[in-house]
Amino acid sequence: MSKKLVGQPIRRREDFRFLRGEGRYVDDIRRAGELSAAFVRSPHAHAIVKSINADAARAAPGVVGVFTGADLAADNYGSIPCGWVVTDRNGEPHKAVPHYPMTRDRARYVGDQVAVVVAETDAEARDAAELVEVDYEALDAVIDLTTAMEAVQIHDEAPNNLCYDWELGDEAQVDAAFAKAHHVSKLELVNNRLIPSPMEPRAALAEYDNGTDSYTLWSTSQNPHMLRWMLCGNVTDIPETKLRVIAPDVGGGFGVKIYCYVEETVCLWAAKRVRRPVRWTADRTEACLADAHARDHLTRVEMALDEEGRFLGLKVHTIANLGAYLSNYATSIPTYFYATLLAGPYATPAIYANVHAVYTNTSPVDAYRGAGRPEAAYLLERIADIAAHDLGMDPVEIRRRNFIQPDQFPYETPVALTYDIGDYEASLDKALSMIDYDGFAARKEEAKARGKLRGIGLSSYIEACGVAPSSLISRFGAGAGLWESAEVRFNATGTVTVLTGTHAHGQGHETTFGQLVADALGVPYDDVEIVHGDTSQIPMGMGTYGSRSMAVGGSAIVKACDKVILKGRKIAAHLLEAAVDDITFSDGNFSVSGTDHSKTMAEVALAAYVPVDFPDDLEPGLDENAFYDPLNFTYPAGTHICEVEIDPDTGVTEIVDWVAVDDFGTVINPLIVEGQIHGGLAQGVGQAMLENGVYDHESGQLITGSFMDYCMPRADNLPSFRIGYTETACTHNPLGVKGCGEAGAIAAPPTLISAIANALDVTHIEMPATSEKVWRIAQNGAAAK
Repeated sequence: MSKKLVGQPIRRREDFRFLRGEGRYVDDIRRAGELSAAFVRSPHAHAIVKSINADAARAAPGVVGVFTGADLAADNYGSIPCGWVVTDRNGEPHKAVPHYPMTRDRARYVGDQVAVVVAETDAEARDAAELVEVDYEALDAVIDLTTAMEAVQIHDEAPNNLCYDWELGDEAQVDAAFAKAHHVSKLELVNNRLIPSPMEPRAALAEYDNGTDSYTLWSTSQNPHMLRWMLCGNVTDIPETKLRVIAPDVGGGFGVKIYCYVEETVCLWAAKRVRRPVRWTADRTEACLADAHARDHLTRVEMALDEEGRFLGLKVHTIANLGAYLSNYATSIPTYFYATLLAGPYATPAIYANVHAVYTNTSPVDAYRGAGRPEAAYLLERIADIAAHDLGMDPVEIRRRNFIQPDQFPYETPVALTYDIGDYEASLDKALSMIDYDGFAARKEEAKARGKLRGIGLSSYIEACGVAPSSLISRFGAGAGLWESAEVRFNATGTVTVLTGTHAHGQGHETTFGQLVADALGVPYDDVEIVHGDTSQIPMGMGTYGSRSMAVGGSAIVKACDKVILKGRKIAAHLLEAAVDDITFSDGNFSVSGTDHSKTMAEVALAAYVPVDFPDDLEPGLDENAFYDPLNFTYPAGTHICEVEIDPDTGVTEIVDWVAVDDFGTVINPLIVEGQIHGGLAQGVGQAMLENGVYDHESGQLITGSFMDYCMPRADNLPSFRIGYTETACTHNPLGVKGCGEAGAIAAPPTLISAIANALDVTHIEMPATSEKVWRIAQNGAAAK
């Protein structure tokens, strides 16, 4: 019997080409006669575009054309859509606003696209863009969330700058719980704005074929089929059969590359207009200005508790920033991916959330690693710590007392979800043991002797992954089903090609999907090829985001493998002159039960393409498709604990230990899962201590428009993370997997803020807990003593 690969820490095979510099990204692709595009972006946060004079730019060296929103409008290029309709508390759809590929009348944030220059080289395009003269009439900018609904109106379609006033839960039930509470803990907090910063900036290359009246678009996209759908079904009148979207190697996404953006849309239009390929690659400042941002909530949260510290009710009011326009999924992030997770791992009987989502003169806000789940976990874990402090309880004990117990599953929360399985106390106990929680007091005293402030903090999180089932999310307002597709194709030589609708941009799909298929079909791992990212090659799929690839895409692959085996049994039965019911399959061999007669998978695959004397009801070929639509989300959960030491003289915080114990169900490749945890933790630590997207409240200028001002985590900001697992296998997908890509980004912010607050002996500190902020609190604490 061959050794099974699922569960083995196999190194990522795709890494070898990346480490050798042989990856193929959009900016590596070259087309004959290509041109470069450079965008003229508004320097004002809010301004009427009175006129545009491009004469000097058109006369500049190398310039092929200068175009504006009016040119695209003349060719019926419409508004970029929001694909999720949120119904407000009055039963009305959210206030949608136009988002044209280039603004036609008014700039609504610094970086808004006003015109585009197409030239022979990138340098010539950028130089000419500076020559475009735009006459602006500056208007007041709306930046401050606390006053956005009383400020100047940004869009005619959205009075008071309100996109929606939305609610979830039973407010009357929550009020009743608060009325009988022994204590109510309260907290106002900020979930700071983040600027996602994948290693590869966004890029696009568009080519038009006049002979076939068709287009090819190379894009740094996480979901090429959805990009094509949006472009063909909404923005343009190009038939889907005439647009091929290719997402080659993509250098990180984290959600920011899910969307249909202005730049790739304009490149597509321009390629036909000038009859030459047109490319655009963002520089880092453009990325900071024009990529979708994330988070940016102001929240007031209240928790009602009884005398024993049990949660009776939770009340949440959030103002969520959507930016100047609606990005493709923006409406869903502060609603269905946020409020539905407010139960967390706790048996809180009554929960009510009210969300006001507002437009501001800032970059659009949408999903970023975790997408609503980090915001929910952060407020829930922070209020749990506050409640423990208020009642004089250990933060561990208040969590343990309120956990949903294993015998309560499936557990229906008050906020629309049903958890299928979990054991939250097991993860907590393992994390406490790994960190030596009982020995913390001694470590704190030892640090004090060295002049350091030592703190410990924890969080117990849950998230919803897989973004499914289609029937549920369609009721939530999604404009697409979120199933996944796969095709498993045997070649005549016995090698296997797997076509998947998911997309890999750092997740290691070529490795993990290869492990799955090699085990399922009993073929050598090196004989499995994974193909993705090209709408002309792969069946329609929904892409990669929301930790869905293995749970949804992997399940589709397994279903396709099952169909291959079923077809293989019929072929083997013919070859072995046996009944199909007598054929068994194991370890790559088809055998006749009770005999030593067998055929290998390779022999069956060859016979499938050399169909000698096949019966009439047996088709040649060994190539099967499958679609998988999950029955439910998957629900990873876990407990993270960290310890910090703070130098009170400088405010510098050092993370000295971190344990992460997660329940991801079945783990396909522990090495890749550990890498995913580390990456998520790094981004969560960045949010908690360093990162903050800041706009000037008067001018609307982005102050953190480069890495000189937007502080990213470095290696020396991070500890050597220690990883542990518990396992309760998902009950409703064939693999038992749950999803792991976002867990670190969800758990890290509340864990780290809890530890810093503990070290400073305060109940809360706002993110990011910068050295200056920590130093001021430490100095005030020292003065008070």
